[in-house]
Amino acid sequence: MGKWLVSAMILCLLATGCGTVARNETSPSPQNDDRVRAQQTEPRKKEIKNSKQVSSHLETLATHIPGVKGAHCVVFGNTAVVGIDVDGTLDRSRVGTIKYAVAEAFRKDPYGVNALVTADMDLAERLREIQSDIRRGQPIAGFANEMADIIGRIVPQLPGDTLPKDPNMQTEPKLDKRM
Repeated sequence: MGKWLVSAMILCLLATGCGTVARNETSPSPQNDDRVRAQQTEPRKKEIKNSKQVSSHLETLATHIPGVKGAHCVVFGNTAVVGIDVDGTLDRSRVGTIKYAVAEAFRKDPYGVNALVTADMDLAERLREIQSDIRRGQPIAGFANEMADIIGRIVPQLPGDTLPKDPNMQTEPKLDKRM
């Protein structure tokens, strides 16, 4: 019993000794801070002020990568999405390598450092359509229509959500008795 009591007391002393003491000090000022500071070596993302110029710039960067046949860039806000066109006969690993090379080129560019790169044919085509809508002066309507199309492809269609065309039609199909 005595061993348990001594052990419990030592444990209590250790637990209370590890607590933090409330200090009435202010945090050190940056001038007196002697910690090591590192400069950012990666390019910082620049604020996009001219989306047409940035779009054209990123498309040019992407098309200079071997294997990229074309590129379409859409800039909204301070984010760029670039769809690249590659040969449809390439295998998935080669397409991934090309996409990685484009992303690597963008990483070294202040406008492309946080750009999104896709090699999906459907998304690249939709980006091209959004880009043409923007050039026609319909950026919001074009973007909304394409986003509706993209979301329509993502959302699954459940058989239970379908309604028969004819209200008099039975809800369960008749099964062929020969089966």
